[in-house]
Amino acid sequence: MNYLSQNKLIILLFLVKIGVFSSCQTKVEETNPSESRAKIRFEFDFDPNQQRLNNLAQPIGIAAGNAAQTPTFNSMSVHYIEFAPSAFTQLGEGEILYKNEEVNSSKNGFNTAIDFSKAIVSPKGTVFLEVPIKDIAVGKYEWIRASVAYQNLSIKYDLNNIQVGSENINLPNQEGTIAGFIGYNTRIEDFTVKNKTISVNDDKKQGFWAFETTISIPQYNYTANEVTTGQSAGTTVVNPLAATSPVPAGSCVITGSFSTPLTITGKETNDITVVLSFSIQDSFEWKDTNSNGKWDINVGSQVTEQVIDMGLRGLEVKLK
Repeated sequence: MNYLSQNKLIILLFLVKIGVFSSCQTKVEETNPSESRAKIRFEFDFDPNQQRLNNLAQPIGIAAGNAAQTPTFNSMSVHYIEFAPSAFTQLGEGEILYKNEEVNSSKNGFNTAIDFSKAIVSPKGTVFLEVPIKDIAVGKYEWIRASVAYQNLSIKYDLNNIQVGSENINLPNQEGTIAGFIGYNTRIEDFTVKNKTISVNDDKKQGFWAFETTISIPQYNYTANEVTTGQSAGTTVVNPLAATSPVPAGSCVITGSFSTPLTITGKETNDITVVLSFSIQDSFEWKDTNSNGKWDINVGSQVTEQVIDMGLRGLEVKLK
């Protein structure tokens, strides 16, 4: 092969490589120009002034013999979100937009459990989920069902009868952090309450909680950071559609209505933000054995006033 032929071959191979490379770089996916690229974006809000409701969405006060407080919510996780067209839409027959991963379980009367390791935990005012509008069925939606799986909140309490040396002292108006699992059944491996991480490696039924508190008594050079766990007796699950569209016992599927019905056309060009606004008014409730209106923990006798309820007290759905 002469010199000229060699050059032609080199140039030809070079052009082939360029052609292959260019074809890989310039491939364009076909799209439907009429298909919406907009998204539904979900945020949480925790409203201390939103009305306090019972399971049937009726206004309710605090039960006799109990006390309650409005906590500060740090974060939350839901494991299920569904749009429902009407009050007669049964659970699961609406438009299911999100479902947290689940695992097989044989505990607490269920066959599955929420996989907490896959949960999306979010504070208020932050987008925690986006769903393309093109994936949502065209139609008008009046209701949302959101199944709450986890909540992290700060509460006030009194710590009494602490033995330090030869003295017993009280520490009123302390602040601690509660991590509460209020889904129907949750597979929990490790989780952090505030600063401390604890291992569970088990499936826990609705109402399992862990409480972290830091005790500091500078005058005695005493500091302790402890985590205790417990189980609440029940959880309020607000459902204004109980008569027409009930939810299973033991679930935490909270139902709320859109402030204005949401119509999906499939041709939306702008994102829509859906705010799930939960009532946290007096949502942490306990048996007030000494009628002082405070959650008391007696260190000396190792007795804590029983937590009765830490369920959310209503859901309003707002668009922005």
